[in-house]
Order: sequence, then C-alpha cells, then structure tokens
Amino acid sequence: MFASRTNWQLTPNRLSREIEELRRKGLPLLDLTESNPTRCGFVFDEQGILNALANPQALSYTPDPRGLLPARQAVAGYYAERGITLDPRQIFLTTSTSEAYSYVFRLLADPGDAILVPQPSYPLFEFLAGLNDVRIIPYPLIYDQGWQIDLAMLEKRLEAGARAILLVHPNNPTGSFVRRRELAELLDFCQRRDMALVADEVFADYSLAVDPQRVVTHAAVTEALTFTLSGLSKISALPQMKLAWLVVNGPARLLRSSLARLEIITDTYLSLSAPLALALPALLDTRRTLLSQLRERVGSNLQLLDARLAVDQPVSRLEVEGGWYAVLRLPAIRTDEEWALELACKDSVLVHPGHFFDFGAEGHLVISLLTEREVFEEGLARIVNRVANST
Repeated sequence: MFASRTNWQLTPNRLSREIEELRRKGLPLLDLTESNPTRCGFVFDEQGILNALANPQALSYTPDPRGLLPARQAVAGYYAERGITLDPRQIFLTTSTSEAYSYVFRLLADPGDAILVPQPSYPLFEFLAGLNDVRIIPYPLIYDQGWQIDLAMLEKRLEAGARAILLVHPNNPTGSFVRRRELAELLDFCQRRDMALVADEVFADYSLAVDPQRVVTHAAVTEALTFTLSGLSKISALPQMKLAWLVVNGPARLLRSSLARLEIITDTYLSLSAPLALALPALLDTRRTLLSQLRERVGSNLQLLDARLAVDQPVSRLEVEGGWYAVLRLPAIRTDEEWALELACKDSVLVHPGHFFDFGAEGHLVISLLTEREVFEEGLARIVNRVANST
C-alpha cells in the first residue's frame, strides 16, 4: 500500500514516551534542548515583522522560478557584507533549507546514488535522502582538542555513484567550522571525481571567535560546483517564516547548466509565497537586533557552563567554535539514552542523547545554549550532581 521510502519506525522510543508522560502529568521540566528562538525570551521587533508582511504588492501574482528579484537582491546584499559578490541569478528562494536540499538531491542524484554526510551531525539528512531516493554515506568528524574532518576516511568512503559531499558550517551539534585546508582537499576530491559540494551555513553567523583559517562562506567557491544553503530560521531567528535560499556557484559551464536545470525544478513547484518574498529584505534586516541577543545568550551560557565545570567534575564539555549547542562528555557507565532517561525521570531535566546525532561512542549529551539562563543554570547543576552521585 505504501512506498518503501516511508517505511519508518513510527513507534516512539522509550525516552520520547517518558517525556510525553512527564508532560501529561504536568510536572515542571527544565528543558535544556529548547532551541526554538521564539520560545527563549528574546525581544523581537514585532511591529517591524508584521509591517513587512503587509506589502500591497502581495495582492498581485507575478511568479518568478528563482523568487522575486528584490528578495534575491537582499540575499546578495547579505553576502556582500562578507565580501562576496553574487549575481541574484545564482540565488533561488525556497520555503526551507529542507526544500533546498531536495532540489539539490533531485538535480544531482539518480535513485540509488549517494551523498556523503558528516557524522556526528543532525539526523534530518537521512530522512531527506530517503525521501529523494538517495543513499547516505557517513564520513567521520574526529575530536582531538577540537573537531576536524577525517579526510583520509572520507576518501576511503568515496565510491561510484557518490554525487556530492555535504558540509555543515558550523556543524550541528559539534559547532565546528570547515577550515581552508580542509576545503582545499574537498575541492580536490570533487574535481577528480566529478562531485559537488553542498554546504549548510544556517549557523554561520554564530561564531564564538575570529579564526582566519576558517572558510568565510562556501557561496564564494568556484573551483567545484557548490550549493550553499541558509535562511531566516537561524539568521533572523524566525523559523516560523519558512524562508530560505540556495546559492549556486562553480565553474562557468557547470554553473550555467545547474541554473537552467534548477529553474525548471523551482518553476515546477513555485513554492515560496509572494508576501514572504516581498517581506524578506525587512525580515533579513531584523537580524541586526536579534544577532546580538542570541550571541550574548550563547556566550553567557557557555561561560556559565565552563565556570560550573572548572572544578574537578566528572562532566566536561567538548570544544565548540559556533552555533547554538554544547556537547557534554560523561562517564560511559551508562548509554547516552540511559543518562537522558535518568535525568528526565529523576531530575526533571531534558537533554539530547548523543546517539540522536550519531556520535560514534557513548558518553555524550547535547544541550542548547539558547536556554534561558535560570533554566540553564539549574538544569546544569542537576546534571553535574546526578553524574557525581552515580560515579
């Protein structure tokens, strides 16, 4: 009756069931997984956001497969602030980065082809690949006083039918950026094997420190066919607006062909609404007040975390360079899910187990640095106490 691509395990796992039961009982929970900025106590320009959606031009229908030109010009302006010059014709507007991924996978891959994705990373990629009939080949990020791409292992996992290498810059949840030397190696792989780069940069504005060795943005890459994804969800902390974009760059011949083919794909769907496209310049501009708030929250919570773990504790954190998350390392005397279950049921603290992000070993929990300070501080204290009393 149903397609095999939707043959998912639909039964909630034990952790999800326990959390649902705790919420059903109305028990107070300290949610250290909260990463929805609209629920984290930030101050938005409410009137400016609402005014942006009241453009009278939205009453007429003038479809453009790439998205309305003023919106694409605003996106080009965003990259111009980073020193990158883009032609608005290189930019396609989408309702989400998930939709942009689907367009790219459909453009590059036939059924059964593969995309290489980092591990650990966000679990969404497996679902997006499956829905587009492509396979996932994980390549490892390794940790040694900081995260880096295991380039040797990545090359070993390249195979016939591998169409692209996916990067997340910075990665979610490790918070690690792609280095220039890593990009040079990746471009060599792509040139030798006729592959593309797909770079997810939704968290790129949330760097914790300046590092000249990092890639500024993959949108500037021309040595290989490159697709760069971002959007308002993280940049302007507006996930409810469902507005993202896809930037295409690369060698002239491949770029021309990609743009022509993508135009047919986007023209088939015409998914982004005119009111949102017209609102994009103003909504993108709201990031200037939101970025400072989010950066302050992330930095403050990270300082609090380091101060709490500075004494001899059985809990430590891994290095993080950007993004909204921190990875805690705990004694591997329990599985990650067992730690998360115990914290939820005994301490009313919600955390992500590391296996949710495909960590290769036990002993990792992931927490959000967007959590309001009082909740973050109390939740962290309970985590440290629980682990200390268990070892």
